[in-house]
Amino acid sequence: MSQVTSMKKEIEELKKQRNAVILAHYYVDGEVQEIADYVGDSYYLSEVAAGVDKDVIVFAGVSFMGECAKILNPEKTVLMPDGGADCPMAHMVTPEEIAEVRQKYEDVAVVTYVNSFAKIKALSDVCVTSSNALKIVKELPNKNIFFIPDHNLGGFLAKQLPEKNFIFNEGHCPTHDRIQVAEVQALKAAHPEALALAHPECREEICKEADYVGSTKGIIDYALKSPAKEFIILTEKGIMHPLTQQAPDKRFYGLDQEIVCGDMKLITMEKVRDVLRDMPGTNQVQMDDQLMQDALTPLKRMLELAK
Repeated sequence: MSQVTSMKKEIEELKKQRNAVILAHYYVDGEVQEIADYVGDSYYLSEVAAGVDKDVIVFAGVSFMGECAKILNPEKTVLMPDGGADCPMAHMVTPEEIAEVRQKYEDVAVVTYVNSFAKIKALSDVCVTSSNALKIVKELPNKNIFFIPDHNLGGFLAKQLPEKNFIFNEGHCPTHDRIQVAEVQALKAAHPEALALAHPECREEICKEADYVGSTKGIIDYALKSPAKEFIILTEKGIMHPLTQQAPDKRFYGLDQEIVCGDMKLITMEKVRDVLRDMPGTNQVQMDDQLMQDALTPLKRMLELAK
């Protein structure tokens, strides 16, 4: 029996012992996705976390995702395989910025991307993901929208909702933000038959180069359903695993400089095994009860409005 096979078996046994479920984001390594019970983008995993019937949730993702799972399941044990896996974007907005905008605009909705910490969610009117942001913001009665913390995703929405007045801060995803137009154009020239698929966390000039712009799940669905056989993928490289697994007859091209979220890649099979074996351990998500209650309202509103 190989080491990988042995570890997979050990993880399955630990899951049964702990009555645990493993959730994994598309951006973690493929081998971690393969041991997960559920793999998806932030919205899908939020839905799953809201309805799981296990005692323990192991979240193969970054810190804000573990917080979301705990907020939606305060009575459950939520474990992070790597307690240091973080999201730089989540640090790019402050409570003070929210207070300033609320003071300046009387009728403003604070719309917060789930890539944010609980203390920011608690000050928000509603949370969104890239999968549901357009639908939710369009339905809000407010004209003024303070969209935080990703100004790239916010700008993508603003182009489609000219009737709204968007206010932004300077937050962004460093992984998507470093994609350069020249790289994309070179890849398109090398593969003229390929369709370019981009995530809205990319800068506007990158999205303009794409044939389709959508969430991680949206990109996967588009590629699977499209009659095209070649695609240029302009998002984190972890998405290549489900794409190549589900569409082995199609070709997927990434940029020469691999678009990698270093924090997501901190998650390994060994760490998933260890956090289950050593629970509760040091990687248990623990939060103040009042903070969880305050942050729950905009998350629940997201799940309701996204239906």
